[in-house]
Amino acid sequence: MADKAETKGGILETVKTVVYALLIAGVFRTLFFQPFWIPSGSMKDTLLVGDFLFVNKMAYGYSQYSCPFGLCTFINDRWLGSQPERGDVVVFRHPVAGTDFIKRLIGLPGDEIQVRDGVLYINGEEAPQRPDGEFIEEFEKQGPSGNLPQCENQGVGLGGDCIKSRFVETLPNGVEHNILNIRTSRLDNTPVYSVPEGQYFFMGDNRDNSTDSRVSQNAMGVGFVPFENLIGRADRVMFSSAGRSMLFFWTWRPDRFFVGIE
Repeated sequence: MADKAETKGGILETVKTVVYALLIAGVFRTLFFQPFWIPSGSMKDTLLVGDFLFVNKMAYGYSQYSCPFGLCTFINDRWLGSQPERGDVVVFRHPVAGTDFIKRLIGLPGDEIQVRDGVLYINGEEAPQRPDGEFIEEFEKQGPSGNLPQCENQGVGLGGDCIKSRFVETLPNGVEHNILNIRTSRLDNTPVYSVPEGQYFFMGDNRDNSTDSRVSQNAMGVGFVPFENLIGRADRVMFSSAGRSMLFFWTWRPDRFFVGIE
């Protein structure tokens, strides 16, 4: 009888340990990190459709949008807030649509942003670009929505090579990151955007296939994003699935485990 009691006690302690571990993991994830799965190609080739990452919510402090379960409706601005840096890859709540977006932070409060002939200018200074070969991916349906990628070499058939020219862009603070070019578009030449105080300007790295701050919210774009709408910084891809679900482990990309985001 003693042995049975000890066995039951051991099983109970194991179950309690597992439950406590799950609770701690859940609290840790809820308070400090938010999972995010990349649904679109607007940040290629920095982020691919199907990349799975955790967003660091501690990077900028807490607001009503980053607070666990939306419980912090009493916060007017941010709690334990710290300013983001130009070049950060940020998840934020769209000011109108209420959905979560992920883009690169380009413009800080007070900045003047413009694109001329596909080249970014910040406060009148060019963010230089240098050619860096091509980004090539298979022309096939991607992600749960099954969208086809956009290609610079138009007319490629299913299964063919979808090619985009790649450049390395250098921001004023020295941050370097890849950008892609598909075509000449109306967003290659923009007016000057003056970023208001307390707000930020975002762009996708896949410049010709990104809904971002270059288009106003009234025109179904992103426009300027208030500080309180920032949820967190994306630092690292945990793993990546090329299939229609992240659970299809046989479609995981082996070269994208724990890849740092630059």
